[in-house]
Amino acid sequence: MGITERRKKEKADMTQSILDAALSLFIEQGYDNVSIRKIAEKIEYSPSTIYLYFEDKDAIFFELHNSGFTELYKHQLEVQNIHDPKERLLAHGRAYLNFAFEHQEYYDIMFIVRSPGKFIDKYKNWECGDRAYNLLIQNVKECIEAGYFRDQKPEGVAFLLWSAMHGMASLLIRKRLTLPISDNGDVMDIFNHSLQVLTAFIK
Repeated sequence: MGITERRKKEKADMTQSILDAALSLFIEQGYDNVSIRKIAEKIEYSPSTIYLYFEDKDAIFFELHNSGFTELYKHQLEVQNIHDPKERLLAHGRAYLNFAFEHQEYYDIMFIVRSPGKFIDKYKNWECGDRAYNLLIQNVKECIEAGYFRDQKPEGVAFLLWSAMHGMASLLIRKRLTLPISDNGDVMDIFNHSLQVLTAFIK
């Protein structure tokens, strides 16, 4: 490995260390209670080192969102080859829940941890966030074109479906799935059954 490549790797490793530390602190202590100094202390570097990589705490939070939504989008793309729009939409829901199940910390910081909206407003064209939600709207539109959700607007249907998936994911992330609602206690079995029930409303 040459000097240039080694420096690039060192920079990437440090960036990831900062993001990992910040993710952990944001979830444990809440966005408002975390400072650049606390992040620096966690990785045992000076605050000035953090500023070499990120402008401020908002920039770190935004990058964590980008990473989370990029991974969510990958999960969504895995089911886009399903031809039937109804089955694709249901698979889309399973992909969303699988992402939440596999990446609980990212889901928490993307959708649950209380944080200021200014960091999103700062970046008017938020590609990572927009494309994930727009893909859901597109799947709903194709369902409508196929005769489902008659006389409904795709944006309204998409928001309703996302809210349902988010509710289930949030119950999982915040460890509220303690009621005896499954014979074997398998969380994904509960989710899959809920998605099957949802098919009754897709007409």
